[in-house]
Amino acid sequence: MSEMTTMSATPAKRGLAARIWYGYARAVVALRWFIVVAWVGGAVAATVLLPPMVSSADDLESLGADESSFEAEQRSLDLFGFPLLSRIAIVQHDPEGMSPIVQAEAMMRGVAINQGSYDTQLIGAIPVPNTAGLFEGLGEEDTAVLTFLFADPSLGFFDQTGITEEFAREHLDDASDAYVGVTGSLPARAAQGYIINSYVGVVEVVTVIAVLTVVAIAFRSLAAPVLTLLTVGVSVFVTLGISGWAAQFMAVSVPADLRPLIVALLLGVVTDYCIFYLSGLRNRIREGHDRLEAARLATASFTPIITVAGVTVAGGTAALLVAESALFKGFGPALALTVVCGLLVAITLAPALLAILGGGAFWPSRIGPEPERKRQRPSILTRVIANRASAAVVVLGCVIGLGALTWHARHIELGLGFVQSLPTSTSAAKAANAAGQAFAPGIISPTEIVLEAPGIGDEEEAVAALGEAIESQPGVAGIVGPGDIPTADSLGAFTAESGDAVRYLVVLDSTPLEAPAIATLQSLEETVPQLAAQAGLADVTTHVGGDTALASGVIQDTTGDLGRIAAVALGVNLLLLVIFLRAIVAPVYLLATSVLALGATLGLGVLFFQDHLGQLDFTFYVPFAASVLLLSLGSDYNIFAVGHVWQAAKERPLREAILVATPQATGAINAAGVALAASFGMLALVPLRPFQELGFLMGVGILLDVFVVRTLLIPALLTLVGPISSWPSRVLRREGDRASA
Repeated sequence: MSEMTTMSATPAKRGLAARIWYGYARAVVALRWFIVVAWVGGAVAATVLLPPMVSSADDLESLGADESSFEAEQRSLDLFGFPLLSRIAIVQHDPEGMSPIVQAEAMMRGVAINQGSYDTQLIGAIPVPNTAGLFEGLGEEDTAVLTFLFADPSLGFFDQTGITEEFAREHLDDASDAYVGVTGSLPARAAQGYIINSYVGVVEVVTVIAVLTVVAIAFRSLAAPVLTLLTVGVSVFVTLGISGWAAQFMAVSVPADLRPLIVALLLGVVTDYCIFYLSGLRNRIREGHDRLEAARLATASFTPIITVAGVTVAGGTAALLVAESALFKGFGPALALTVVCGLLVAITLAPALLAILGGGAFWPSRIGPEPERKRQRPSILTRVIANRASAAVVVLGCVIGLGALTWHARHIELGLGFVQSLPTSTSAAKAANAAGQAFAPGIISPTEIVLEAPGIGDEEEAVAALGEAIESQPGVAGIVGPGDIPTADSLGAFTAESGDAVRYLVVLDSTPLEAPAIATLQSLEETVPQLAAQAGLADVTTHVGGDTALASGVIQDTTGDLGRIAAVALGVNLLLLVIFLRAIVAPVYLLATSVLALGATLGLGVLFFQDHLGQLDFTFYVPFAASVLLLSLGSDYNIFAVGHVWQAAKERPLREAILVATPQATGAINAAGVALAASFGMLALVPLRPFQELGFLMGVGILLDVFVVRTLLIPALLTLVGPISSWPSRVLRREGDRASA
């Protein structure tokens, strides 16, 4: 840790590191007008000259799926000459019954598409009516036709969805067609993209208003929010410009699903840093310093703490680089770059504005010198926490409460849920619900099982027996395979022309990308080879494809990254805490409290979303992204909270340092925490399940961390553990040691 003494010490009494930071502060204050003009000009230049941040995710690979997820489908294509699976479908549904004429027209329309009779970019179609006898487990009979469509796979999901919707509008324009909409994983992803684009501006505006309101209330000022707004605005424009340039230079793009999170992080952390600088300036003015000296002291005191805190957050998020998942590999650098850019703006522009405005930063409130006794008066809560007996009760209560919530986190389930994340009013969701009602929930994204062995196509009885065995498995609503649809058999849809492969289309009784379907598929993957052997099909090679298989692979890759990400994130945070505090004991229990708070947050998420709302799972990346951010931001607040105690303990015994420093740090941390929680919480305004989950976890997690861990648990632990917290250094000495020093 830097060798700073108390905040009001004169420059001559400071240690070397403190004199360096004071020199930095003098330079920033002296160049204040130049810094302001330079940053404003830089923001304009970044917006005009640099390329914008590019959002993609117009493919499934952007969510973490690698080539192995598609190997089964590619092998099926090689063996049969055309695909069986489609990720986009037109849904026609009439609950009162669909006329045979409409069903026949749908079948002929599919044939016409396959023959190239339409002037369309669609290259193939597979119409599937819910005709009685097609397979067991139908929700209804003769009420619907689901037409799976194929477009050029090189096109993005926006383009494929648009082509399909245009075709449906042109050819299903009669009421008797009972056209509901276009659905599937690709239309759902497109709908997500449209919703994000339409809401991101609204969310950003509301978030800015919310955090500025917190600043205004915290400082009872109208000028403080303006200062914060200018700093945040410059940070946003500079960061987006640099991120766009860096992404283009490195040929990467930010997943569209996570771009709003990047903006929320930037708004939150820069606002936090502004709050800490404003708090420092207010304290220096109350100590009796003039405008420029108050700005210098506030800058010298808070810049090293803010710098280490920012580096901690950047380092923690950069830990995602060790992941093998493509999603996290792209997400980690984006978050780290966001924090670094915001940090650079905050530690230069905010102090420059403080030097220009001085006490005017708190207008219309008037800030003036106050007696030291009034400024350092501890609250009743602080006196309770600084007493060892009551501190033990506080620690025990916090640990039991947080531990009980953490216990529920063991029930967390993961899924992708493209369609299920959408509002029920969207066309893709309506069509999916109609298809699930008419067939089974898994119909919109069936699973393909391919069996490959010499001459297997001639083993008709064994192949049929295997199909019946698969259909009887738990979680399977129905199956279509060789011999079930004569017209499809004549086209070689289920038995390869070589006779060396057969395939089945398996419909699950649960939605394809959620946890129950994934569990069913994983069970099938283990069971099918055994079922094949029992049916008399030995030595077969099995391939399983489809969206559920894709989701299973993505989640397995993501959970496989958990250990690596956790080890690196915890290691980075611990290392920076050790360096900053020059101690080992305190960083260990500080990090342990952050982990405990994280576990409690995830447990609350399970109780709210899975138990209360009845969701089957969380979007797969949400708990991981929230965990990395909450751990890093928890260490961020650790540095602010404990750093103040460490500084005060330079001249005071530990208990007195806690009584003096905790109220000053807690007030600023609480205001900063509320602002940060508001920034992330506003993500829930986006009517998509991942954003609601992420907004809840981040908002609740930050508030839990700030008002329980930093306000109660950490000061109480400092009181209980005592001066040994700074071991092996002697920053925290006993009262007798202090007196003899």
